[in-house]
Order: sequence, then structure tokens, then C-alpha cells
Amino acid sequence: MILLDLLVSQGKITDENAASIEADLHEHPDAVLDDKLIALKVPETDIVQIRSTLYGLPVYKTELSDDPTLSKLITHTQSRQMLALPLELKDDVLLIGIVDPDHGNVLDAIQFIFGPTHRAYKLYLITYSQFQMRISNKPRIGVVSEENKEEKERPTEVEDSDAPKESSDTEVDLTNVSGKLSSDLVDESVPVIFNTLLRFAIDNTASDLHIEHMGDKVRARFRVDGILDTKLFMPAEIHQTLVARVKILCSLKLDEKRKPQDGRFSSKMEDHKIDYRVSTFPGYYGEKIVIRVLDSYKGVRAIDTVGISVNDMKALRSAIEKPYGIVLISGPTGSGKTTTLYSIMGEIDKEHRNVVSLEDPIEYNINSINQSQVFPEIGYTFASGLRTILRQDPDVIMVGEIRDAETAGLAIQAALTGHLVFSTIHTNTAIGVITRLLDMGIEPYLIAPTIIATIGQRLVRSIAPGCDSPMEMDPGKKTMLEAEFKDLPTQFKSLLPLDQPFSTAVGNKETPSGLKGRLPVFEVLTIDNEIQAAIIARKSEEDIWKLARAKGMTSLKEDAMLKCINKKIPFSEIATL
Repeated sequence: MILLDLLVSQGKITDENAASIEADLHEHPDAVLDDKLIALKVPETDIVQIRSTLYGLPVYKTELSDDPTLSKLITHTQSRQMLALPLELKDDVLLIGIVDPDHGNVLDAIQFIFGPTHRAYKLYLITYSQFQMRISNKPRIGVVSEENKEEKERPTEVEDSDAPKESSDTEVDLTNVSGKLSSDLVDESVPVIFNTLLRFAIDNTASDLHIEHMGDKVRARFRVDGILDTKLFMPAEIHQTLVARVKILCSLKLDEKRKPQDGRFSSKMEDHKIDYRVSTFPGYYGEKIVIRVLDSYKGVRAIDTVGISVNDMKALRSAIEKPYGIVLISGPTGSGKTTTLYSIMGEIDKEHRNVVSLEDPIEYNINSINQSQVFPEIGYTFASGLRTILRQDPDVIMVGEIRDAETAGLAIQAALTGHLVFSTIHTNTAIGVITRLLDMGIEPYLIAPTIIATIGQRLVRSIAPGCDSPMEMDPGKKTMLEAEFKDLPTQFKSLLPLDQPFSTAVGNKETPSGLKGRLPVFEVLTIDNEIQAAIIARKSEEDIWKLARAKGMTSLKEDAMLKCINKKIPFSEIATL
């Protein structure tokens, strides 16, 4: 570090002191260099003069005033993070005092704050003592409040030492972070606020966290059991710093606000790791952040516990035991396709078969599977990875998602050459997978012999234990049930409990809504000789449905009805399918 070298050359500190300080700063990049120099009795006037010469910045020699209106330009939280203060407005130019130009990317952060507003500013150097004296006199304002509660000020000062320091690491430690969102969380540093949001998401099994600028405030919404709810409001002035915090963790461009960006980071909590996928989106008042939470601690569920019916499970196990072919799982984003895919992989004999996966991202680690993370930004895509995998002597291949014709074509080629392939694809129904592949340009004569089964699925809210109640089966419900299963052959219909009532959820003190968690509903299409012939002849989805129906296939809605009769999901969820 040049500053330390200059201090050594001037005899202010020893070589040993400099080496110790540099090592400590490397281990703790958020530490303040001036703290360590002052502890060695280096005069602050010497420190600031050397920095002035080194960086070409003038020293602010006027006495620091305390203009409360300036806190609207740089907030108290931002000042603490950057070791920077708004000094004064002079001819419409904002004078900013900074302690250390090397601390926490302060120069980039200031440009990030004022670049979009085209605010003119000029930088000056101040001493660390000046900064501490001024920052300790600044009032703190409440920054987080519960929904529908007014923001309120904290009556007493919270020492900086109580708050975790901000780090530029891409892994956040949430082990000792409280996930409680309340009015007690006021005027903490942005890292503390953000870590609390993450911990709340994990503790409440949220799948997504949304951070949105609403103009006069910032709201945080969490998607739990498929329902997006607002849980927090924060002051608008922390939005830019909060966005910057997320971008730093994901190594995204701080100054790019006009285009969406995607990134990822991770956190650790106790003894396990949580991954996050981040998407930014330019909005009217500022960028929106959506964070997908991927908690590997939940583990891989056994296929028997996923919720597949006996008939569908028989068809699925038959497909898994095939020596080659493709099994595709379909459904919209967030329908649980990947979870089902992992459950299926848990059924594979991994001891005697070489199982290789391509994923984006790797959500769960499975022993004895060679899992590989794709990186499209460096050219390592599902398609290029598939080409490599075929040279790895695989028996079973798992591809996270078929997104394009090239990947679909390579998966089919892998199946044709004797490999068993599992993947996901975005369609609405199991039969729609065939149409989707045809739309990608895959020839019917390639689809028919390689696809052995397709699975369609959705997630619906489930009834909490002990909260189910039978419904009165009025004529309307009976007619709906009869109409839905009307064309199902008698030998299959006779095995279903269609004479039982639907269920609804009744809340209690522990679970007011009577609902807890989500459950998948399925439909499984097995490709036999008749359906193969229909695919080659380019028959419609309706024609393929009739063939499958004759062999006992049930739809997503019918599976939901059966789960409702079996007291697993409420009647209201059937209408969502």
C-alpha cells in the first residue's frame, strides 16, 4: 500500500507496523486504516497531508458546519459506510469530505449516488477525527417499519460496534442474524437491514424476495407458499445503497441502471449454505430487485413423499428403469420441476451407473452424482456441456432445462445413442411437451422413439395438519366431479374415491388460514406404441389425450380433485388450475 510505504519512508511507522496493518486490512477489508495509524500515534495532520499529495485532493480546512438539510443528499447510513460527509453547498456545488479514497470504493459509490441526478460535487479530504465528531452528532432516523405502521425515530444512539461491518465478500454470514422484522430494526446499516431480510426469507421458507421503490418508500415483499405479501416498508433514501449492496455481492455493474442484470451470491447459516439468484429490473422510481432463495438445507425429497398418485408412480418408475430415452418434466416457472427432478435422481442406481448433471444453479448436492454448474457468460451452456458429457462415459444424464433447439437436439441424440436423459421444459401440460419440441424444429421421427414419459406439474397450497373439514357436496360440486371424470374408463374410475366429499381448510390459533406449505399436482404421459404413431403422424394434442385417457391418464385438475378429497389441498385451489 503506497500510503504505508510513504509513512515508513518518513519514519512515521516501522516496516513491521506496515506489514501487520496491510495483513490485517487484507483479512478485514472493511476495517478503517486511520484507526490503526492513530493507535500507532501517527499525527492525523501527517496522514491527511500525505493523502492530499498522493491523490491530488485538497484538504478541507474550514470548520465543519452541521447543516441538517445536507443529510438528504448523503444519509447517515451512507456516510458511515463510505467515511464521507456532505460539507456544504457552494454555488450549487456539493462539497464532500472523505477520510480515505481507498476505503470501501468510496469514489465509485459517490459517483453511483450522484451520477444519475447530474449533481455537481467536489471532493475534499478530512481527518478521521473530524468525521467521527460530526457523525456522532448526526441524528438517526427510523428506516424500517412494519406494514401499515408509521416510521419512528429511535430515542437512543446505537453504537457502530453493535452493527456488523459491511463486506464485499460474495458470501454473507447469517448465523447470528435475527430474522425478526419489526419497528426495532431502525437506522441500522444497509448490510444489517439486507441480512435481516435474507434471514426472514429463510426462516419463513420464502421462495422469493422483492425489493421495490414505490416513490415515497421502499417495500419488501416475500413469496411464501406461492403468495406474495408485503412485510416491510423502508424510507426511499436507502434504496440506492440497498441496490448497491446487492450489486456488490453479485459483482454487477454499479453504474448500469438502464438495463436488467442477473447475478448470484450465497450465504452461510450455521452449517449449511444458501444460494441466491438475483435479477435487477429498471423501474420508474429506481431498480427493482428480485432474489430467488435456493436453500439446499431442505434436502432432496424421496420420490414416494412428493405426492404422485399410485397409477402415475407406477408409470414413472417404469420410465426410470428404462436403459435409455428421455423423461421431461414440464410446468411454468416456480412449479417445482427441479425439486421433482432431484427426487427422481434419488431413485437412480448411482453406485453402478455413471450419473452426470448440468445445472443452473446446483440447488442440492447429491452424493455419487457428478454435478456441474453451467456458466453461459463464458460459453459453458447446457448445449456445450452436453457435448462434453457424452465424452465422459455417462449412463444417466440430467440437464437442468431444455431452453433451445440445440439443447433439445443434443438430448435426443444422447438418448438415441443409449443414454437415459432427464430434464425440464417450459410448457403448460405433459402433452404440450410434444408440441413444444415440434415447435423447436425437432422432427417427429426423432421425438417418438426417444421420449419415454412426460410429466406436467403445478404447485398448490396445502391444508395444514388438523385443519381439514369436509364440504357439503351440493349438486354443483357433484356435477363438476362427474363431468371431469366422465370419459375416464370404468376400470380406472372404479378405483377412485369419487363418492367422498371435497375438503376445505379451517384455521386455528396456530394457523389462522388453515393452510401451510405447498403440494404438487401431477399428470404423467407414458409414450407407448400408439402414441408414438400419433406423434409421427403429427396428431393434435386432443388426439394424443384421447389415446392416453383410454389407458387411464388423469389431468392436473383431476389430480387436484383427488388430493382435495384426500384432505390434502382445499377446494379453493382446484380453481387455480
